[in-house]
Amino acid sequence: MKEWLVMAFDSTQQALRAEMLLEYAEVEIDLCPTPKEITAGCALSIQFPLDFLTVVKEIVAQEQVEIRGIYMRSKTGEYDNISL
Repeated sequence: MKEWLVMAFDSTQQALRAEMLLEYAEVEIDLCPTPKEITAGCALSIQFPLDFLTVVKEIVAQEQVEIRGIYMRSKTGEYDNISL
C-alpha cells in the first residue's frame, strides 16, 4: 500500500499550475479537497505518493510554485508539515 502525501496551496491558480507541471513530469497525482485539518487559502490540494517526494520538491522549487506545505498523515490522523 502506497503512502500518500498532500500538497496544499494558498491559491487555486497555484494548485492548477502545480497539477499541470506534475502531470507533465508524469508524477502520479490526484486533485482533491484540502483536508479540514490543514489550514490553507485554497480548497484544492494535490495528493501524490511518498515515492515522488523528491521529484515534487524539485519541480516546486525550480518552477517557483507557491505552496502552503506538503503534509503527511500521522497514525493519529493529524497532518504533519514535511515540506522543509
